[in-house]
Amino acid sequence: MSLADLVRAYGATRAALDPREQEADIIRRVTGSLRAVQGDDGPARMRAVADNRRLWLAMESALVHPANQLPPAMRAGLISLGRAVQREMDGPEPDLAFLIEVNEQVAAGLTGQG
Repeated sequence: MSLADLVRAYGATRAALDPREQEADIIRRVTGSLRAVQGDDGPARMRAVADNRRLWLAMESALVHPANQLPPAMRAGLISLGRAVQREMDGPEPDLAFLIEVNEQVAAGLTGQG
């Protein structure tokens, strides 16, 4: 099997997943990057935090979109949580354990495992 075949197969598998499972998978990947850089102060840590920032900015954008069908109270709660995450990432030394825990809880909630 060629690399192109593997990429196509992977893409088809991802597309077959429920949208919430796809979202949880993205969060898990970003969380894995944060976990991998614990104890690191170099560029990899900065990249992992930047990826987490992009994730939360994208989630907030989706949450405030008028077509979002989540209940308003849930959207407001997630936006508030996202802003707390953003404040943590704005600090000089973001607490990766906190960021990982929040991400894990959100991913679990998306898949009904929370």
